Amino acid sequence: MQELWADRILTPDGWQRDMTLHIGHDGRIATLAPGRTPGARPHACLVPAPVNAHSHAFQRAMAGLTEVRGPAGQDSFWTWRRLMYRFLERLDPDQVQAIAGFVQMEMLEAGYAGVAEFHYLHHGPDGRPYDDIAEMSRRIAAAAHDTGIGLTLLPVHYQFGGCDRRILEGGQRRFGNDPDRFAALCETARQAVEAGPADWVFGTAPHSLRAVAPGDLPVIAGLAGGGPVHMHLAEQQAEVDEVLAALGARPVEWVLDNIGPDPRWNFVHCTRMQPHETKALARTGAQAVLCPITEASLGDGIFDGVRWLANGGRLAIGSDSSIRISLTEELRQLEYSQRLRDHSRAALADDAGSTGRRLLDLAATGGARSAGRASGALAAGQWADILSLDTGHPDLADLDSDRLLDSFVFARDDRSVRDVWAAGRHVVQDGRHIARDQLTDAYRKAVEPLRQGA
Repeated sequence: MQELWADRILTPDGWQRDMTLHIGHDGRIATLAPGRTPGARPHACLVPAPVNAHSHAFQRAMAGLTEVRGPAGQDSFWTWRRLMYRFLERLDPDQVQAIAGFVQMEMLEAGYAGVAEFHYLHHGPDGRPYDDIAEMSRRIAAAAHDTGIGLTLLPVHYQFGGCDRRILEGGQRRFGNDPDRFAALCETARQAVEAGPADWVFGTAPHSLRAVAPGDLPVIAGLAGGGPVHMHLAEQQAEVDEVLAALGARPVEWVLDNIGPDPRWNFVHCTRMQPHETKALARTGAQAVLCPITEASLGDGIFDGVRWLANGGRLAIGSDSSIRISLTEELRQLEYSQRLRDHSRAALADDAGSTGRRLLDLAATGGARSAGRASGALAAGQWADILSLDTGHPDLADLDSDRLLDSFVFARDDRSVRDVWAAGRHVVQDGRHIARDQLTDAYRKAVEPLRQGA
């Protein structure tokens, strides 16, 4: 049993002082008690560590390599997408595992305790499955074993190149499955999750309304068992227009009318919603999974966070393309985008707490829900997903409670992350992952050939 003493700790009952948190041998928080137990390790401030709710790990190796204009003098999400497909044609399983390990290490060092991996790179470059149909899923799981991150594995069903059901070409061939083959892949991938730590979770992800036959959505969701279901929705205007032409309704309208989304559903991006869609989808209990840095990088648009939260919406935070792994910057980008659009300040704060406090609360509770993970709060029975903040920097010194979190999010950065536990695994100590050198060396060797001629 690990014992952590906190000068300040954020609990479901608010901020508490002088508390000892006990982590059981099962990786869950056993008790929280006043005072300091002899031998308990001291920490200035403990808060819940969120889940990174949307990741495509392999794209980390592309970071910084796509910042040029297309041949027509314009660049967009779609030109970036074509470059991404050419890049992934060269990836092998060993490289995918090394890249995933490195990006998971960065997530942990940034303050995340878990990741929901939206995993669609399934097959070889020619589109043929590996001898083990879930080879790539196993590599994501192997990386999570190496890093200690809490894993929610979401195999992605991707069958078509668009609403017209055109066949997959080029790099897309590595994603493709018909429903029967996808079910077989899920069965094997689920076994990899069940063989892992007790906190790992299995779910599924229909990629989007463009890539999946709408009639197959219930089957894909059913393959998740009791786990979460994730899907890209209303990210780009061209996508909205294509779905409208093919299905006779905008993506969010179609989902509302045909799926009946509930809290198990997680819709990624949702940057192209109209006000009536925002209100209606928020009220279903489904979550919006936002990736503010990637959404800004790809020019997706600005999620209507103010209206969403005003209608009881839930949200989680992810890093998507992993162009930059930073919990604080994702939260900051989300808030600042609202301010720029509305010419406001403290856009996502509420009467119960400041902006930084509410952003962290949303990320922690929403990330746990999106991952199907019993975490998000420092309370008995929850997985011990814990973030210890270093308050020694002048920007954080002498601050307390919500003001401390505000300064962490808006004035500091992830260098104030001191320690991180994922289901009780103490994987970040004094700001460094315990296997940083090995994971970094493996990543460097993996990306060197990929970047030649990139």
